[in-house]
Amino acid sequence: MSWFDPGHPATALAALAIGLLAGLLVPRMVALVPEPDPDPEAAPDAAPKLLYVDLAARRGLAWQAAVATGLASAVIGASVGWHWPLLVLLPAVPVCVALGYIDWHTRLLPSRLLLPAHAVLLALGVVAALVSADLDALLRAVIAMLVVRSIFWMLWWIRSAGMGFGDVRLSALLAFGLGYLGWAEVVIGIYAGFVVFVAPGIVVALVRRDRGFLKSRIPFGPFMVIGALVGIATGPWIAGSLGY
Repeated sequence: MSWFDPGHPATALAALAIGLLAGLLVPRMVALVPEPDPDPEAAPDAAPKLLYVDLAARRGLAWQAAVATGLASAVIGASVGWHWPLLVLLPAVPVCVALGYIDWHTRLLPSRLLLPAHAVLLALGVVAALVSADLDALLRAVIAMLVVRSIFWMLWWIRSAGMGFGDVRLSALLAFGLGYLGWAEVVIGIYAGFVVFVAPGIVVALVRRDRGFLKSRIPFGPFMVIGALVGIATGPWIAGSLGY
């Protein structure tokens, strides 16, 4: 499981094809999510919330989601190879694309999409572990999920204004998938999420010479997903480079 192993091109192409097809389901996933309840603390003159059904109907979403899901799946296929972890990881990709899309536009990560994804991922993890006789991977995934979720819960409890509880739930989902691969993927994947979230904001603030930009409310979910993909692709390579 290394950075684009040259022995895995066939797996990458197969994962790309699967991802392209699965990505076409993203608009349907978004449309099926129940609309959020009205915010009782919202100002009377606040702009109305975007409806999920309207987000799902946006022009070009289907092909954009297909491309994003396909490319992410190809990266996973090239990094993991034709092994049982693919059964755990690939089904999560279109869900993460849908969640990232929703969060970017609404700053919400709906539990109606997250919780079923948890159940499916856990079930697939159990199946993969039993078939491959790799119960250690399942145990590691569960421990990673509990540890990372606890860390994010503490961050949310300390400063809930800077992190939504949906981010806590998403962290558990991502940590399970990363943990099924290894601890290097967990550490790099979670850490990379913070890096890709903070670094662009600092650059923009420096260019604009506006430190107030750093206080802007930017959704964290999409960056968590990108960080997880970075962890899958580079985790073992970075850990090996550091001597671990």
